[in-house]
Formats: sequence, C-alpha cells, structure tokens
Amino acid sequence: MTHPRGCPWLGFALLIAMATPVAAMTNDTAVTIETAQHLKVFYEKGRFAGWPANNGIWQWGNEIVVGFNLGYLAPPAQQGLHQIDPGRPQRPMLARSLDGGETWSVFPAGYPEGEPKPFPTDIAFDAPGFALNARGDTAFISPDRGRTWQGPFRLPFADLHLRARTDYHVLGSQDLILFLTAQKTNDREGRPFCARTRTGGRYWNQFAWIGPEPHGGYSIMPSSTRMPNGDFLVALRRRDNDPREHNFIELFRSRDGGLSWQWLAHPVEDTGGHSGNPPTMIHLADGRLCITYANRNEPRTIRAVFSSDEGATWGQEYVLRRGAGEPDIGYTRTVQRPDGRLVTIYYWLDEPRSERFITATIWSVPKNN
Repeated sequence: MTHPRGCPWLGFALLIAMATPVAAMTNDTAVTIETAQHLKVFYEKGRFAGWPANNGIWQWGNEIVVGFNLGYLAPPAQQGLHQIDPGRPQRPMLARSLDGGETWSVFPAGYPEGEPKPFPTDIAFDAPGFALNARGDTAFISPDRGRTWQGPFRLPFADLHLRARTDYHVLGSQDLILFLTAQKTNDREGRPFCARTRTGGRYWNQFAWIGPEPHGGYSIMPSSTRMPNGDFLVALRRRDNDPREHNFIELFRSRDGGLSWQWLAHPVEDTGGHSGNPPTMIHLADGRLCITYANRNEPRTIRAVFSSDEGATWGQEYVLRRGAGEPDIGYTRTVQRPDGRLVTIYYWLDEPRSERFITATIWSVPKNN
C-alpha cells in the first residue's frame, strides 16, 4: 500500500543480528545476497508466529508497522504443513519499528470485535496517520499509524465471499483503490479484483476482475504498485492443477486506473511445492520493480527478482536466506527505507518441528540483475 505498554512482547525489541554466510550460486542458478542481515522481530518459546502477508505492512519513512498471527506450537507429532495448535487461542499482532527495521516493539493489534458496520463515508484517506487493514470480508481503519483501530467495517462487495488481505493505494482525500480476492463461482478460492471509491467510501462504483477465473487452482493474494505514469501493476499468487500442481507468480497491468487489466508476465515461473508462496511487489527508488517471495522446496529459501522494464521481463532469482527447518516459511512483506536498503519481513523456523518466528532481513539491492 502507499501513503502510505507494558506488554510481555516488548522484551523482543532487543534483536539479534547475524550476517548471511557467503555462498556461491545455488544449483538452480539463484545468486545469494551476501550482505543480508537477519533480525528476529518476534520469537517466543512454544509459540507459532506467522503469515505477515495475510496481515499488512505500513510505512512512514523509517517507521514501519507489520502484522502477523500468533498462536501456539502444536505437539511435535502433529502432521501437516502448519504446526499451529488449533485448540489454543490465536490473535492478530503488530510489530512497530521506528528505525527502519533495526529494532522492534510487538503488541496485540487491538482490532475491535463485534458485528461489522457499514464502511464509513467521512474518512480522509490521505490523513497523515491513515492506515487500513483488510481481513476476510471486513476492514479496520486507524487514524494514528496503527496505534488504535476503528471497526470492523463491511468491505464493499462482501457478498462475493471475500478472502481479503491488505493491499490498497490512496489516490486522494476521497479516492482509494482496494485489491481483494473473492471466491470463484464454484465457491473455492479464488479470483482477484479491484474496487475503487472516489467519494470517501460512500460509493464504490468501480469494479474490475483481474484476469480470467482459473478453471483449476487459484489466483489470489494481490500485491500491487502504482507506476509514475499512473499504471497499476498487480502480482498474483497462482496455482494451476492441470495436469499437476504448478505454483508460480503472475503479473497484470492496468493502463486506465484499474478499469481493465491485461496479462503482462510470469515474474517467477515456479515457486515450489506446498502450494507455493505469495509475492510482495514494490517499486524501487531507482525505477526497478522488486518481488520477494519464498520457495518451500529444498533448500527452502526467501528470494527476490527484479525488472528494469516496468515488469515486461524479469531477471535471475536472488536468495536472501536459505535452509529453513521445514517448508512452512515465507509470506513476505517488503518496504524500502529512505536510505535505499530493503526490509523484508516473513516467518521462519531454524529446526524441524520448532517455533515459527517473525524475522526481518535488511539487505541492499544488487546493482546488476
């Protein structure tokens, strides 16, 4: 998106930094970012912290806020990809950094509960502290950079059975475009679309599907950017089940403010097994595009790709981190700091059947790709 306490987790503000080991090319020709620095944003014994891509990231210069889910680690014998205990409480959390991701404080998100209300019609989207969080078919709005939240509010087109994640652009005081995912016509996930209001939320009178409905698999979790010429680009998590499972990242472009969308490229042809991983895409200060994501296949990596021609073609893959204890990793969110370095936040584990934790990798963009 653009415009953008006495709690037991504050002790994790003191973070441990480690340098990525120097490595040669991996056997799939991806190149290691050798100067990447990894910081633990949240770790607690016996806990499962995950899925930043489901929750949102917001940035105001060096102030970064990111969301994640927190639950409890299931017993080691439990099978399945996500080793989170379904019988114990889970809650949304936020982590805040005031120094570009170097240190963090972590606290409960504090989203209000209750019956969803109509979407408000009197909010200035371009207010200095505005932030929006989309969750399922509802939204929460903050006037103060995520310190307090109002809601829940019913998202537009909620009758499409939304599976919303947070992705939006503020285009003016009353002008906002949301990127969402709906159920397919067979009630399975999913198909992305965009919705736009130019009346401060009073009317949402622009709607457009992004690409055709997948016959098998899904197209979900849009990550968008607005180019300097006004074009929108959207990267999508794709899965095709015909004739076998194939997970990849797809890119669409709109030249008319989101009214229509045209296929542009496959930035990543294969994101590995275990249903792949969602992309997060940003427009860099040097004009390039960057997509980060996880590949859950061995050697279980966090990766990045770049485009120098507004998304038409994409270069080789880079590895930010490798060697997770299991495939259950990723769901990245990435921002660029004022000094040009990137901050990529995701969930990770070091050993099999061990705690999932939230981590930030701070890294520099390679000069050539």
